[in-house]
Amino acid sequence: MNTRTVMHDADIARALTRISHEILESNKGPEGLVLLGIPTRGVTLANRIGPLVSEFGGATVPVGSLDVTMYRDDLHRNPTRAPRRTEIPAGGIDGKTVVLVDDVLFSGRSIRAALDALQDIGRPSAVRLATLIDRGHRELPIRPDFVGKNLPSARDERVNVRLAEVDGVEEVTIES
Repeated sequence: MNTRTVMHDADIARALTRISHEILESNKGPEGLVLLGIPTRGVTLANRIGPLVSEFGGATVPVGSLDVTMYRDDLHRNPTRAPRRTEIPAGGIDGKTVVLVDDVLFSGRSIRAALDALQDIGRPSAVRLATLIDRGHRELPIRPDFVGKNLPSARDERVNVRLAEVDGVEEVTIES
């Protein structure tokens, strides 16, 4: 197996800073924003982006998490997936611009599940998608609004995002 590192800690930090600025610019400020991370590493990324958006925008942006486990269309193939907590900020999502945050966008199926999960929680005015890595290979018509790095890869390659809070190391690698 061949593994190569495509992003180091400084690269990830720069990408998150850029994504934070792009979110603010797109929303014309921090008003009405809510960030929801998709477990596991999407929550970690949302918890990093939230304070950056708050700092750059001058107002606190609420951050939560959205578990999509029970909305996935592959549970019959992967029944051992344990549900995680969904934590919606106190102000809810109705009428807000929700930015879903995930680590890797591949087929788009996790995001489709997230959109289904959002319907059960409330009605945002808009939903946007921020992802650290967009590797292509979409099976559904889903496109990220904010991308840290476009990383074309073969279907049989594996992209690994490792974050210090979860993995003890900060990097993005491709295994072939």
